[in-house]
Amino acid sequence: MALSEDAAALRLKDDDDVAVALRALAPGETVRFADGVIVAHTAIPGGHKLALRAIPPGGLIRKYGQVIGRAIAPIAAGEHVHVHNVEGTRGRGDLAPASAARA
Repeated sequence: MALSEDAAALRLKDDDDVAVALRALAPGETVRFADGVIVAHTAIPGGHKLALRAIPPGGLIRKYGQVIGRAIAPIAAGEHVHVHNVEGTRGRGDLAPASAARA
């Protein structure tokens, strides 16, 4: 678990694609982790996700070290990650293999 230098964001696992904003972040605000710096591109409400790296459309998004969704649009590092650019992948029967759907 990594807390940003100013305690503005928390990355739960080292390989996560997102960090959680612990307070509202303003556009242009810098979030510094020991291994890198991210600049918020847009306003990010407290409790919401901030992209730590670019994620292409269709790319899987990890939080807690687990896949939490798939990008439905390009997501730039520093962008707000939420329902407008992520589709959930958990608990979706339509994404289950055909063999699992018949069980």
